[in-house]
Amino acid sequence: MRFQVHDRIFGIGDDYWIDDEHGRHVYLVDGKALRLRETFEMKDADGRVLITIHKKWFALRDTMVIERGGEELATIRRKRLSLLRNHYRVELVDGTELDVSGSVLDREFAVEYDGELLAEISRRWLSLRDAYGVNVVREDADPSLLIAVAVCVIRLAEREHEDD
Repeated sequence: MRFQVHDRIFGIGDDYWIDDEHGRHVYLVDGKALRLRETFEMKDADGRVLITIHKKWFALRDTMVIERGGEELATIRRKRLSLLRNHYRVELVDGTELDVSGSVLDREFAVEYDGELLAEISRRWLSLRDAYGVNVVREDADPSLLIAVAVCVIRLAEREHEDD
């Protein structure tokens, strides 16, 4: 399954659609401007909140949290030793770890579990300059979770780049 994310600069208060491969709006990422911490809600086309993404309070390293139904689903942070490429670790609450690596700011990276590709994030498939694609490779993978992971990793990389 391929999705197209309209890639505006992520920020508080920004809203943008994620379309399926047929151009239909599937998810809306709704940036919440009046919150103390950076927060996004990922909604379905009918406006139901599927996933909430927010910056974690009191973390030694920049960390984003993904929640579903008020329950923490995953935490995402940059790996400590990642010299050449961006590497992020996604820790799911069940103990599963996903690895995210590649050139995040260029929107060319992958999400893997135990060496198996789950999703590719790339601009190569699209002719639109301000968009990138999320290709969910495994049929049994959760597309909303993988898209939320991509949103989090890109936001973490942008924030790190701004601080440099």
